[in-house]
Amino acid sequence: MSLGNIKYPQGGATLNPIFTALPIQWASLKDKIKVGFNFYLDTGAGLYLLLSDKFVTDSSLLLSKRKPVVTQAEGMSGKLQMRLTVIKEFKLGPYKFKNIPTYLYNDEFNVTNYPYLGGLIGNDLLRRFNLIINYPAREIHLTPNKNFNEGFDYAYTGLGMYYIKGQIIVEDVVDGSPAKKAGFIPGDQIIGVNTNLSNNIQAYKDILQTPNETIKVYVKRNDKILILSITTISIR
Repeated sequence: MSLGNIKYPQGGATLNPIFTALPIQWASLKDKIKVGFNFYLDTGAGLYLLLSDKFVTDSSLLLSKRKPVVTQAEGMSGKLQMRLTVIKEFKLGPYKFKNIPTYLYNDEFNVTNYPYLGGLIGNDLLRRFNLIINYPAREIHLTPNKNFNEGFDYAYTGLGMYYIKGQIIVEDVVDGSPAKKAGFIPGDQIIGVNTNLSNNIQAYKDILQTPNETIKVYVKRNDKILILSITTISIR
């Protein structure tokens, strides 16, 4: 039995990545300078871009005015503390994105495989496309979908919350962050954000994604209910 051919949808673009455990794709970035490099395509990473600190330093990519903030993210090796900034332009195939929130990772164990790779492209960017991954032809076809023109999240809280055994629990509070100033501590249970009491972590994160906004968060701590006011800031 022979394999058939796949007819890709019109209006998209075909990439020709290197297929390993994760596909590897060439893309270009522009900030202080313009540079092209290889990146993992990681549909399991809940972020836009992640760049190795070594790649950023060696390439002199970032504008000197960039002032990254410390935050948490999840990538190939789980939950990690990183720095968060914005890259002026990112291009994947023919598709350009402006002002992309980007994590900078001190990759001491070299999971990003620098200098062969500069980092990874995560699902917050890839979900803007319908993907057809054609392993026999070693191709990936991208078609922009309804999420393509969605805005990016520039809000920063320094608050790391996770869904654990049916509860939304604060596990990380970055020193000097809006979350620290608001009085959050690890172990707090978040039971509501503004008027939303759904116990839906994504809904709570969505509310906290508006920069320069003061938001009320209802917290359970030692069997007491507290109302903490957090004022988000913008990374732009």
